[in-house]
Amino acid sequence: MDDPTESEVRERLASVDDPALGGDIVSLGLVNAVDVDDEAGVIRVSLALGAPYAPAETGVAASVRDALSEFGYEVDLSAHVDDGADEEVLPGVKNVVAVASGKGGVGKSTVAVNLAAGLSQLGARVGLFDADVYGPNVPRMVDADEAPQATEEETIVPPVKYGMKLMSMAFLVGEDDPVIWRGPMVHKLLTQLVEDVEWGQLDYLVLDLPPGTGDTQLTVLQTLPLTGAVIVTTPQEVALDDANKGLQMFGKHDTNVLGVVENMSGFVCPDCGSEHDVFGKGGGRDFAADNDLPFLGGVPLDPAVRSGGDGGEPVVLGEGEAADAFRVVTENVANNVGVVRRRAVSARASADTPTQSR
Repeated sequence: MDDPTESEVRERLASVDDPALGGDIVSLGLVNAVDVDDEAGVIRVSLALGAPYAPAETGVAASVRDALSEFGYEVDLSAHVDDGADEEVLPGVKNVVAVASGKGGVGKSTVAVNLAAGLSQLGARVGLFDADVYGPNVPRMVDADEAPQATEEETIVPPVKYGMKLMSMAFLVGEDDPVIWRGPMVHKLLTQLVEDVEWGQLDYLVLDLPPGTGDTQLTVLQTLPLTGAVIVTTPQEVALDDANKGLQMFGKHDTNVLGVVENMSGFVCPDCGSEHDVFGKGGGRDFAADNDLPFLGGVPLDPAVRSGGDGGEPVVLGEGEAADAFRVVTENVANNVGVVRRRAVSARASADTPTQSR
């Protein structure tokens, strides 16, 4: 077979579809560059894939390799998303994902910890920022007893646990010290923790927000380049009412909502095997459907989740129904991060394409 040309490579790439966006990757503007190295026998392709280790993007990459296999060349793929902005805040972080809830007691921190640990388990470089300044408990949930270190430049080096870089207000105050701060103080603290922490290069920074729609949430929305938010709720109506307040807050700030997690979704009795809907069931799924949002998955009311949180071992790293449920949530979040990033690239490519005059 003759050596392939760049146009022939692009023609083959046009046969690869992005199922989530509904088009081929060339027409969608998801091919950044193509280079054919005849001497080395290598085809180098840069793709606009922005969610590392997301199963859906891994599938697209596999389809690209399969489409180009007929040329008999080695295929060297790379991923890069140009977001069109020179971010000064968290420049080394590819994706910032906020985990939020409209009210306390729905397991938001549990979801944040297991999401971060699940992404790390997939192979991603992950940071976990406990932004719940009034009730920081992430360090306990990952059994992190190592304190952050300060450098000579007065920056903060976060400790690492389960492959995640960690930062929490709990590291900076005494174990039993109450946190009583006004809004401006919260803003200053969060800004300092973001700017002074050496997060380095991360694929995902997961933010555990405090419940509600107060000063902390507004500071985060106004300060950080959020890729999207995850809303956590239980199936009961009172939790769904508050989840809707959180949804409205993100809507007002044009923040993408990646989807809804229904926590405490049914309890399977370990003795009799029957399922009990302690807090109801399906409310989170219905809330997602009513608001045209993705449903990321339901996590059962399982004692393993509680023991994992209290013992500092995220349940997603183990086995069982709850672990499997959190892995589904993790993969769905990563996939939807990819959809957000690729959709933005495609929209810019479409806007940059000149229209033909008639």
